[in-house]
Amino acid sequence: MMINSLYINRLFNEFDYEIGINRDLTFLHSPNGYGKSTLMHMLYSALKGDVAFLKEIPFRRMDVGFDDETSLIVENFEGDLLIQMQKTELESPITPEEMAEIRSVTYIPPERLVLKRRDGHLASALETYAQELYESIRYAKEHTELVPYQGERREMTDGELEFWAKDLKAKLDFIKDAGFEPEIPAGYRFPPSRYELIDHRKDYEDLTYSISEYVDRNYNLAESIIIFKDIVNEILINKTVSVLDSGKIIVTMNNGTALQLNKLSSGERQILIMFYILLFHTEPGSLVILDEPEISLHVTWQQKLGDVFMDICRVRNLQMIVATHSPQVIHDKWDLARELKPSDA
Repeated sequence: MMINSLYINRLFNEFDYEIGINRDLTFLHSPNGYGKSTLMHMLYSALKGDVAFLKEIPFRRMDVGFDDETSLIVENFEGDLLIQMQKTELESPITPEEMAEIRSVTYIPPERLVLKRRDGHLASALETYAQELYESIRYAKEHTELVPYQGERREMTDGELEFWAKDLKAKLDFIKDAGFEPEIPAGYRFPPSRYELIDHRKDYEDLTYSISEYVDRNYNLAESIIIFKDIVNEILINKTVSVLDSGKIIVTMNNGTALQLNKLSSGERQILIMFYILLFHTEPGSLVILDEPEISLHVTWQQKLGDVFMDICRVRNLQMIVATHSPQVIHDKWDLARELKPSDA
């Protein structure tokens, strides 16, 4: 379910906005002080059921329209919220828990170099994510065993099973490029030949189902690793980011000098953090709200972002709303841009 419109009435008791949202990528821009970042945080809070944040913001009404002709309506009566879902002009109250089930959403705020840990202390976001990736890869490498499939099965001809096995083999090769692979039982070749399949149909059907489960568990991680490296290495200058078989992220200059992550520039860290969140913390099919991606980035890097965002939207079926002050981020994609105009105020 995709968002196709966003309406806000009396934001800060002053602004009214009605915004059309694109199916994939939408840029939102305005002068400072028109509530762009606040509106993005409100949208995120509405889709997470965070009514406490919404109560803090002066506004009269917010409508989030979806492509299935439903709308999430939040009305604010001096801090008392009335929250409803509307379909075919019928409105039904919903709870914060139900709000959080409407649409998967990821919010990437402007303040992203530092994270607050559960104990309340601050930590480097980049080093935290690097450790997280290390642990994910270690887990994948330590759990290479194939688990017997216990679910339902569908009737397949030998030809269909053979085609499925070949498709899974291509995905296994992709996962291997990311640094891990399953343990194929001794005496089996995968994918099997047509003759092996005929002679050992039950065994190879069991194996194919088990490999399918392995692929389901690990393909997204592998894809994220490979796309992450491709993106950041396309943007960074004179440096290469690698992920070792151990799961450790390393950065090497073209002259061979190794750099610690905390020695990267602010802009370089912004690139790594932003695309790590997009690839590793965002479920396929989600909404992403990204505020001020231009922070600390040179103009030439800003101009590359739109194409990368579009590629990620396509690969992961994401819908992105990018709030920015920079014309260079929008670059050649003004047809995807929406302005909060003073005339709307």
